[in-house]
Amino acid sequence: MTLREVPAWPGAFDPDALPEALLTADRPWVVRGAFAHWPVVQAARQGDTALARYLMSGYNGVQVGLFQMAPEARGRVFYADDTLSSFNFSRHAATLDQVLTGLLALAETPEPPALYVGSTTVEAVLPGFMSANGLGLGARDALVSLWLGNRTRIAAHYDLPDNLAVVAAGRRRFTVFPPEQIKNLYVGPLDPTPAGQPISLVDFAAPDLDRFPRFAQALDAAEVVEMAPGDALFIPSMWFHHVEGLAPVNLLINAWWRQTPEYVDSPLATLRLALMTLRDLPAKEKRIWQHHLQHFVFNDDAHAWDHIPEAARGLLGPIDETLSRQARTQLLNQLKR
Repeated sequence: MTLREVPAWPGAFDPDALPEALLTADRPWVVRGAFAHWPVVQAARQGDTALARYLMSGYNGVQVGLFQMAPEARGRVFYADDTLSSFNFSRHAATLDQVLTGLLALAETPEPPALYVGSTTVEAVLPGFMSANGLGLGARDALVSLWLGNRTRIAAHYDLPDNLAVVAAGRRRFTVFPPEQIKNLYVGPLDPTPAGQPISLVDFAAPDLDRFPRFAQALDAAEVVEMAPGDALFIPSMWFHHVEGLAPVNLLINAWWRQTPEYVDSPLATLRLALMTLRDLPAKEKRIWQHHLQHFVFNDDAHAWDHIPEAARGLLGPIDETLSRQARTQLLNQLKR
């Protein structure tokens, strides 16, 4: 099946100040060559050895977390078996030079074991890297991470923050799905998960449509993009994305940020609490709480609370840091009972 392509950003862009319309978009966009000027991209274009030299020139010696998988895993970071209780990889602490040496040594191996360093804060291991390789995010307080490995496959998952992913070396293929496809992606347990977020249980390389028949509907809504060094992909909050490293050495730099203030708690905490408190209620009570959530949470009527004096609205009015902390304290006290 041929999937639709993620569309290319239609307007002009300045890599030192990316368009606000791109960084707040409600769908993915690819920006071809947005960061082709990066020194790390220029090094990668000279070859994997040149990339390794560039990275080591700024490395401070801090160890990174390394995932290792046997060749038979074919790079798929996943569960060990159908019990979904353990994983098919081992975790180790390693230095960056050990990882790079391993990747270079395996580059010509037809079916190598997989080596994968995921979600490592860039400044923690490569101080100064972002000064030379800037993202153009303006005043956004983004968490910038690196992802380094050989041919790996990361199952479809979502992230709460907005995401800008930049291919610095190698090639990556992203397959993205809108959030409403969650029921068609057969998402696994909330815990345990390979890396924090629940993942699709479908093997995209060989989807079992007898076991996961609705995945065909997800593919109808999917978009795909293959990215070269210097290309960037914007992925909005909660969009599912399946990520494949296609080269013997792949380096991705990504930035995560939220559109809300730091003191606003994660909606994912609400999901867990709702599963504990609402899901197993009698049907008639669940219907009542659906109405309550619609009324209190999802109601966009700007005048819904006009009948309450502003000073008495509490959480029904604008929420600042002080009110957020008070509400969090009250909730924690309730949970301790």
